[in-house]
Amino acid sequence: MDGTTDNRPESPTTTNLQRPPDGGWTDSAAAWIEVIDRGETNRELLLDAVMLEQGGDVRGLRTLDLGCGEGRFSRMLAERGARTFAIDPIEQLIITAAQRHAGGAYVRASGERLPFAAASFHLVVSYLSLIDIPDFRGAIAESVRVLRPGGALLVVNLNFVTASEGWARDEAGNRLYHRVDRYAEERPIVLEIGDIHIVNWHRPLDAYMSAFLGAGLILRSFLEPVPKDGSLRDDPRFEDWYRVPLFNVMRWEKQG
Repeated sequence: MDGTTDNRPESPTTTNLQRPPDGGWTDSAAAWIEVIDRGETNRELLLDAVMLEQGGDVRGLRTLDLGCGEGRFSRMLAERGARTFAIDPIEQLIITAAQRHAGGAYVRASGERLPFAAASFHLVVSYLSLIDIPDFRGAIAESVRVLRPGGALLVVNLNFVTASEGWARDEAGNRLYHRVDRYAEERPIVLEIGDIHIVNWHRPLDAYMSAFLGAGLILRSFLEPVPKDGSLRDDPRFEDWYRVPLFNVMRWEKQG
């Protein structure tokens, strides 16, 4: 799961409203599935290729998709020969994922408490899901627990944009710069896009890095993806991707 459906983030709402225990995902699940089925450009044009490359050769490997949503990336791993397992806490999402991929194992569970034995996976993937998990440190610790020695935790996460108040613009509507505030403060934000109303979590990068390093992981790669297709530069819909790093991709490994 994740809370970004537009590659041009404007103004997510920071609020003290009551937050549902599932972050609003139960009520937003149907709308999220529609977004994925229509095609989500952040994934399809920017992140998928990087994540698959960083995942490496997964043939015959046991992989765990942490917060799989409707199962899209798990199916991509399965197409490349992985033995796929996936979890998500939202009933409609995990049911849909299982219906769309009979060959995978889909379990309703949270990232903070994984129902798997220690050292049982070669690869754990968090594809824009840590921002949805309140206890992200617990989820990282659990991911490390279920990884085999030498296994990898592959993460794509939002960069500073969770602390952005959107673009400052000139009188003609042109983007000037991102208005970033309260970056150092870990906090929930409410994201409302269409029929999707969910809670994401903003954390500074050092909070994530400290959690990964504190779990004993070794950083093997850190990327801030930019499209390889330079022709997209001429399309204003993708201007953000070339001006600011909206995402980071990290490959961490468990010591063998």
